[in-house]
Amino acid sequence: MDARQRPYRSVLYIPGSRERALDKARTLPVDAIIFDLEDAVAAEEKANARQTLSGALAAGGYGERVKIVRINGLDTEWGRADAEAVRDMDADVVLLPKVNAAADVDALAAITGDKPVWAMMETPRGMLNAAEIAAHPLMAGFVMGTNDLAKDLQTRFRADRLPLMTSLGLCLLAAKAEGLIIVDGVYNAFKDTDGLAAECEQGRDMGFDGKTLIHPAQIDIANAAFAPSQAEIDLARRQIAAFEETEAQGQGVAVVDGKIVENLHVVTAREILAKAEAISALQAG
Repeated sequence: MDARQRPYRSVLYIPGSRERALDKARTLPVDAIIFDLEDAVAAEEKANARQTLSGALAAGGYGERVKIVRINGLDTEWGRADAEAVRDMDADVVLLPKVNAAADVDALAAITGDKPVWAMMETPRGMLNAAEIAAHPLMAGFVMGTNDLAKDLQTRFRADRLPLMTSLGLCLLAAKAEGLIIVDGVYNAFKDTDGLAAECEQGRDMGFDGKTLIHPAQIDIANAAFAPSQAEIDLARRQIAAFEETEAQGQGVAVVDGKIVENLHVVTAREILAKAEAISALQAG
């Protein structure tokens, strides 16, 4: 499956130290899993978490879910050992926290080799260097760390996330320019389904590929928000059909529902259908 077509609607954090959670994740309808060795694991459990996670990944059973391992920062006492461990794990991606510059990715790659890297974008300096980080040859995705970012920016919470818009926009621009996956930050109030749905819709409107989640109860809402709706699928099919018919007649512009349909609209329509087909394929698998 093409990396850009592959769904990343729901990306669930799972503590790498909890065997029951690691086992349950094999059955959850998520597109990707972040197996966390960082914030979700207590200092005294760091070493054991590496072994527990390595065993779980070796046992398999995660199907088509993308397996992402978040390590501790290389400036911590656990970071290098984490990087050395994930290098040999059956993981698709290594996720580096608090990336400030492309040099941080170089330091990781010196340990993990050519394994694809995702960056936690969660510091003011990382926001300023987003384009440089996105352009690194091993960079494959951005994860917005909105909690840490809000702390460093000293913002206050607003449902519309206005204080974070500059940062979110900078990372979106950088990711889209380089063709990276980019997933939105977590929604902390996991029992607030209306608030989660609203933030997912906002993220989808902005261009995020999906949402990072902290609880399985959030999965269905994210999956629905970041998937093409039936109305979008139907419109895409009608736009393609109308454009192809017009093109066959030697013209370049079609009209659907009173709106002009040009080639750029058809490109988007085909992407919508490809994403819908990819989601169906994952669900069937």
